[in-house]
Amino acid sequence: MTAGSEAVQDLLPLVFAAPNEALTKAESVLRDRPDPLHASVAHQVIGIWQRDFGDMRLALRHLRRARDWAARAGSADREADVLATLGVALVHSGRTRQGLDALGRGVRRGTGHTRARVLFRRAYSWWVLGHHREALEDVRRAVPVLRQAGDVIWTARALTLRATVHLALGAVERAEADFASAEDLWAVTDQEHDKADAVESRGLAAFRSGDVPAALRLLDEAEERYAKLGTPTFMLSIRRCEVLMAAGLAAEALAEADTAVAELDSIGGQSTRKAELLLAAARAARQADDPATATARAGLAVRLFAGQRRAWWEAHARLVLIGARHAAGKRSGRLVRDAAAVAERLVELGAPAAPEAFLLAGRIALDLGRTADAERHLAVAARSRHNGPPLARMTGWAAQALRARAAGSTRGVLEACRRGLDVLDDHRMTLGASELRARATAQGAELAALAQQAALRSGGARRLLVWSERWRATALSAPPTRPPADPELLSHMTAYREIAARAEEARMEGRPVPALEREQRRLERAIRSRTLHMRGEARGDDTRFDVGRLLERLGDGVRLVELAVVDGRVQVLLCGQSRVRRFEAGSLAAAETEAEHVQAGLRRLAHPGAQARLPVVEAAGRRLEELLLGPAAAHLGDGPVVIVPPGRLHRVPWALLPSLRERVVSVSPSASSWLRARETRPPRGGRQVLVRGPGLATGGAEVTRLADRYRGATVLEHRDATVPRVLTELDGAGLAHIAAHGTFRTDGPLFSALRMADGPLIVHDFERLGRSPYRIILSCCDTARFATVGADELLGLVTALLPLGTAGVVACSAPVNDAAVVPLMIALHEGLAKGLPLPEALRDARSAMPDDALHRATGWAFTAFGAT
Repeated sequence: MTAGSEAVQDLLPLVFAAPNEALTKAESVLRDRPDPLHASVAHQVIGIWQRDFGDMRLALRHLRRARDWAARAGSADREADVLATLGVALVHSGRTRQGLDALGRGVRRGTGHTRARVLFRRAYSWWVLGHHREALEDVRRAVPVLRQAGDVIWTARALTLRATVHLALGAVERAEADFASAEDLWAVTDQEHDKADAVESRGLAAFRSGDVPAALRLLDEAEERYAKLGTPTFMLSIRRCEVLMAAGLAAEALAEADTAVAELDSIGGQSTRKAELLLAAARAARQADDPATATARAGLAVRLFAGQRRAWWEAHARLVLIGARHAAGKRSGRLVRDAAAVAERLVELGAPAAPEAFLLAGRIALDLGRTADAERHLAVAARSRHNGPPLARMTGWAAQALRARAAGSTRGVLEACRRGLDVLDDHRMTLGASELRARATAQGAELAALAQQAALRSGGARRLLVWSERWRATALSAPPTRPPADPELLSHMTAYREIAARAEEARMEGRPVPALEREQRRLERAIRSRTLHMRGEARGDDTRFDVGRLLERLGDGVRLVELAVVDGRVQVLLCGQSRVRRFEAGSLAAAETEAEHVQAGLRRLAHPGAQARLPVVEAAGRRLEELLLGPAAAHLGDGPVVIVPPGRLHRVPWALLPSLRERVVSVSPSASSWLRARETRPPRGGRQVLVRGPGLATGGAEVTRLADRYRGATVLEHRDATVPRVLTELDGAGLAHIAAHGTFRTDGPLFSALRMADGPLIVHDFERLGRSPYRIILSCCDTARFATVGADELLGLVTALLPLGTAGVVACSAPVNDAAVVPLMIALHEGLAKGLPLPEALRDARSAMPDDALHRATGWAFTAFGAT
């Protein structure tokens, strides 16, 4: 073969090393009217590029030409190689029978080394179709020949494929061994696209082994590699959707899948990938409680998979479709039979999802009162509770809990729920990011609800309190992992502050900011991505919640009111005087609606001249008390009250409720959090830090007056109030007061911010503190707002501080009048100077305010969190 021939032949490996360069060179070859052999290679290269990154119709056109030119060249091996490539393209376009026929002819036509390569590609097609045993058999036949020929690239591809098939069958250890062997081989090649694919595959393996942060990191790395090559990859989107769902980010997974489907349609891409993306979208929609979208996406996926003769995939899509219909309220014997049939089919296929299908069949049967059928299906699903990855074991424990409930065994329900939540606890603490820890609790919401229902039916108030605490505010049980040595993250955060500050300045001047906003969003994505990569290091609070310990700490004077929601009703658990009593109040939905009315009223009262709204807001406060406390309001005693609301009620201004208006009231995300705050010791030295941000209507007047009170305090204002300086001074302080504009981000709660001289001080910044201030007062709007995620978790400024050593916070849940805040804050610090705890000082400060609508609303908007 001539040097020119070698150069043309080199285009085939180049298409997986530098795809765009290979495409350009192949097109150049065809312009020179090549001989049949070279024309075959050039058309094959263009066909591969179009198959993987472009239009399937063009891919098939070029690959058929490549086949015809190979036949003219009279080379059996050349023809076999092209037939293999064409067969894969036909399978991806949904023409399964034609594709397998072409691959079979390629196997028969090829010899030796070429035949082994064709076997690999048929194995790949078997994997795409979900025929895993056939895929493993073809790889088994190909690998020894490829190794003997010294074909490093194709051996590495074969090992990577075999590992991927092992993962599909749940054999994680075998997969990891093959991935490791393939990675060693890729290290000595220049196949950059294949290397990116190997990184992507390692991400999938990390996910299957339960390491979500590593999976996210590796998938992001693969995306960066693909981006440098300029090649889109839809399989990466499918895999990222799976990981995002496991991390509790279902809405993001749905958006990613839908975007990828639209992009794939726009280029006429692979039909097989479209079906897989639709299945990913359906799963994400189902997890995001959007059964209508899940039904639509899953139904289309089922039709595509059936047309492509992909039984493995079709069974999984049918499982999601049945689950979506069940979630939409459909109940029938046929649905039970359909779920059972899918479960049996998944067993035949060796799919790890079979227990999930049996669990679904059991649920539907229970809904219909068919207990014998339910027991049969749930018993099979429950077998998975002892083996496999965390979410599979949780499926088993959920099945076991439902079995026990059907049998009337409260003890059995509680034991299954405890074991299942223990599994999720272990998984959750592998996550370093507070956001992921919070969102991961959604996986345990059903078990927590089943346990609470069982506890309520058993009639024990203490038992209901224990189970209310079991899955409440668990993300606060340990500080998030902090990456001080991550220079890229710190660089992103510095750039983010600068861009955000420039954008804010431009808005104030009336200048357009679209370019700055785009850059700000890009940096937000980069910061969040780096944060989600962190693996958990700190262990959670291993001690189980102890009711006796809580009652001992409360003593005779303090009452703790925990609001548990069971089947949509508020159950009031009143703790104190060495006992726990239960009262039933109103519906959660009605309370949420009333709380929104109150918030709207407080916003109006923040402006002068809204006096007429005051009676309306006070009347709403009375209705809230009836809905949230009910008869318990008459049993609160005379001492301090600690309120532990569910996440969806944390915006309630508790001081507005008539029975709490003159009391010392504090709020805590959980009774366990209150106990930890109560037992937190102040730092030695007790430094005071006063911070004044820019742009306040009053100029942050209280900071100037407080500086006179706290002689020796660190005062940061004007140019000194920069984020790095503020963080340095806050770390380990005894008392901090920050007067600054606050913004709450519903779309990204960890980017909620306080405005400093050099830009926003965000929640991610607070999470880098070694120890947050023992007490901190945030005299800013919206600093006590939270996003409710997961089962009953909160993300926001206050919840970032509590796990880091803060025992007490005063923050605001609504927009307030800056001028009215100043006297409230001065009075609050007067109480602290007398040695009062924060909640008592805040109560007295409200009492000292002028008795008009503006000042009363300002006092109600502030809440004390924690225990001191």
